[in-house]
Order: sequence, then structure tokens, then C-alpha cells
Amino acid sequence: MVPEGLAALVVDTNIVFSILQKEGITRKLFFFLGVEFYAPNFLMVEIIKYKEKIVSLSTMNESEFISVVYKVFNKINFVNETLISAENRKKAYEMCKDVDETDTPFVALALELNIPLWSGDKKLVKGLKIKEFNKVLTTSDIKNICGSFS
Repeated sequence: MVPEGLAALVVDTNIVFSILQKEGITRKLFFFLGVEFYAPNFLMVEIIKYKEKIVSLSTMNESEFISVVYKVFNKINFVNETLISAENRKKAYEMCKDVDETDTPFVALALELNIPLWSGDKKLVKGLKIKEFNKVLTTSDIKNICGSFS
């Protein structure tokens, strides 16, 4: 299923955490939407860094976690941050510095590829919209674009 006008998305750490922690609408959308997913390489670092926390918040054991991570990572096109223009990295930093600087690579990649960012970080979404970056979507937004999806 490819929603009209939505061919690709940058996914942030918050979305991937949701996918890894539990079965739910975020995981369903991720695996059944027919769109291309992108993320900066930094996402892999974040998942490794918070692996113990993700496993403890889920019902998975470590082996199951590794299996789900493998499936998720296979659906994401990872992009080396050095391939993002300095201009877009700077713009992204300016948008993120007052909210959370660690989100800069995700916003920069969305700018670079000119595609929306899918984020579950309410503080980030609000901060970006205040700074008039409107190419950020929540899971609710994507669900609404898709219509009745459950």
C-alpha cells in the first residue's frame, strides 16, 4: 500500500524504538506501507546504545530483538551523514538546537532528500513546526493519510 503523494520517509530513532518495543500501529505501518525508508547511519548507533532499555521495555528476549532489528534495518536505506550538504546540516542544526541536537542528522537528511520526517518525538515535532518545518509527520498523520489502517 503506497499512500498517494507519500513515496519516501526519513524515520527517526523514536519511531524505530516504537517498532522494536511492541506490536502496534507504528510497526504495522512500517512493514506494510509501500514507501522507501531512509535514516542517517547515526540511527544504528542509537539502537545499539539503547539496546538494553529497548529489550527491557519489550516482551522480547535478546535473540528476538536481534531478529526484529535485522528486519527493520533491512527496510531502511542508511545514509552516511557526510553525504548530506553542509547547508542542510546547518539548517537542521538551527532547527534542532533548541529542542534536541541529536535529531539534527534526521532533519538534515529529510532536507537533503526533500522528503518528510516521520517522528514520534512530540517535543521535536512541535519545535520543528514552530520553526516552520512542515515536512514532519507523526504516526497519527500517516495513519490519517492512509485512511482506515489497523
